[in-house]
Amino acid sequence: MEKRIMKGNEALAEGAIRGGCRFYAGYPITPQSEILEWMSWRQKEVGGTFVQGESEIASVNMTFAARALGVRALTSTSGPGFSLYQEGIAYWVSAGVPAVAACVQRFGIGDGFISAGQDNYWQAVKGGGNGDYHLIVLAPNSVQENVDMAYESFALAEKWSHPVLILSDGTIGQMMEPCELPPFVEYDIDQEQPWAVKGVQPGKNYKVITDITYFKDLDEWNDDYLARMREISETEQRWESFEVKDADVVLVAYGISSRVAQGAVEQAREEGFKLGLIRPITLWPYPRKAFETIPDTCRGVVTVEVNMMGQMRDDVIITVKGKFPTFALATRQRIPKVDQVIEFAKAVYNGEVKEVEVF
Repeated sequence: MEKRIMKGNEALAEGAIRGGCRFYAGYPITPQSEILEWMSWRQKEVGGTFVQGESEIASVNMTFAARALGVRALTSTSGPGFSLYQEGIAYWVSAGVPAVAACVQRFGIGDGFISAGQDNYWQAVKGGGNGDYHLIVLAPNSVQENVDMAYESFALAEKWSHPVLILSDGTIGQMMEPCELPPFVEYDIDQEQPWAVKGVQPGKNYKVITDITYFKDLDEWNDDYLARMREISETEQRWESFEVKDADVVLVAYGISSRVAQGAVEQAREEGFKLGLIRPITLWPYPRKAFETIPDTCRGVVTVEVNMMGQMRDDVIITVKGKFPTFALATRQRIPKVDQVIEFAKAVYNGEVKEVEVF
């Protein structure tokens, strides 16, 4: 494999290109604009198409159109731009279009700030648009995983005929690390794609395109969708566990927070404090199976997040079903520090932290 030192956002873009992405539409917004910049020249080199849309709304719908024509298509944004994407993404879901979006999270409500954050969690995993749905959500915690998840995302979306979201964050997107770049996927746009609207080669049967919502009886469509979501939820859970089986306190963290949390586990263990970590790699489906190895003697489960309310704690509460007290170390717009995480975990162990209400 080819090795490079790359910025996280650029690595995500290159991973998508090598995974067969040949259409990109997006709009500049910090801290993800390097994805758009990389695509602006790389798509031309690989024979693809790049469009800087006049808005986020235009970009998400251009991506829908390109993917509906059979091209592997990506769009990317952050914070308020992701809010503008929600109607378009809901249409992706209803149409069964396997497009891919990337959201590089920033901090703040509404327009927010340009500092890194992790406060798109609720919006990313709970639907975001109207109706009953979840996106398949991948959460990278390194430049290498930005490459790998973008590379895999199209095949994963096509496997389930369902959109995929890569939920990165501003720190992962802006940092530089060494990574290995995979070989280019040979993706044949003319291969059989029952969902794609495109021309028919001479001598082949014409295809009748019907609005997917009314192609089946509505109850039948609903039942099929629910069955597919249940299968995804059961089979696509991904996670990493570190020192969980004997842990007195278990941390749960994703993205940049998980790297700090892993450092906290290593340092705490050296000090004789048995700390563990579960890192969700899929935020939906949430990796419920990972929590089965937490010992009965555990005194608390702590989410570590760069937001104000500890958004992931809700899913931990649902997962542990009241077996363990749950807490959130929510550090607002600041990346947590190893010592800060250990100090909080020790306070949980000693019974000095009260469980807060779910927001």
